[in-house]
Amino acid sequence: MPNGTSPLGSEAAFDYEKAVRKSENHFVPRFLQINKFLNRPAASLIVRVFFKTRITPNQVTVASFFIGLAGAGCFGLATPGSFIAGGLLTQLSSIVDCADGMLARARGTSNEFGAHLDLILDRINESFLITGAILGWFRFSGRESDLILGLFALGLYFLQTTLFYLVKSLTGDERRGETAENRGWLMFLIALFAVINRLDIGLVVLIIASLGGTIGLLIRFFRFRKI
Repeated sequence: MPNGTSPLGSEAAFDYEKAVRKSENHFVPRFLQINKFLNRPAASLIVRVFFKTRITPNQVTVASFFIGLAGAGCFGLATPGSFIAGGLLTQLSSIVDCADGMLARARGTSNEFGAHLDLILDRINESFLITGAILGWFRFSGRESDLILGLFALGLYFLQTTLFYLVKSLTGDERRGETAENRGWLMFLIALFAVINRLDIGLVVLIIASLGGTIGLLIRFFRFRKI
């Protein structure tokens, strides 16, 4: 490193308020920013603990992924207690997922590989969490209507996700923080309704949110004018 600078930087280099400002987005009103007001304050504690260690942001990304998989597994056990455990692990995964980027920015080690690793593992994690919630709730309730509802929610969510990347690719329009904020809300809603043992309501909310997001993306697409 130039001038003998450690790759870990210095503790003084970590400015939590600055990290939050860099991550701030204008996609949703300020009072709805779940990452800013819940996930990032908690993630900053993780960053402070890991800052002087050899733990890398990519390792934090992988840890978040496995925490999410554990949450999905808990959902699959289909008991009130496992739903609570799954919900808590889901929210913890979301918090740790915020910490990887904050740690990379604090150390000045952000790179394309880390960003894409985070993106890929996030999408896989979401697949397992939503599927685990659907199957777990179906096993718990025994109602086929819940399974149909869940599969519809899963399909609509990934339709929205696919459209997001297609529209972004065409228009080059990615509203700052949109992807992170969407994921923050998804994880929070799954966690919340799992903890209160009402994943069926959570799936309905997911359907409504995904439908709204899909309509918004289609509007953005049809309003696009290529120069």
